[in-house]
Amino acid sequence: MSGEDLRPPVWVGHVLLETDRLPESAAFMRKIGLRLIVERPQVAVLELRGGTHLVLIAKPKIIAGEAPFDLMVEDLRATHESFVALGLEPTPIEPLSREHEYFKVREPAGHVISILSNHVSGQPV
Repeated sequence: MSGEDLRPPVWVGHVLLETDRLPESAAFMRKIGLRLIVERPQVAVLELRGGTHLVLIAKPKIIAGEAPFDLMVEDLRATHESFVALGLEPTPIEPLSREHEYFKVREPAGHVISILSNHVSGQPV
């Protein structure tokens, strides 16, 4: 780590989500703001801020539920409004703690993803 780079030296590389609707799940992730890296018949890779990759893996059958990760955005209210405008039917914004709020949205395979307000430390990340 360079003396001028104050970011932590490690970050999450990949998070995984199984889907039985790969094209629809990948399109949904692009719609909410992830950047497509590659899409193949059995896998799609999408990029988030900071370089983390969401890997969507095609499976013939899945058990949908709470996603094994959550997403964080700069402006929760503006993001919620944009999701409403896109017809994504997000849940109402609710408090998560005294400082943070969140809402949820369901992706096409049925997984529920929590979207949280920004709560980074304020230091370089």
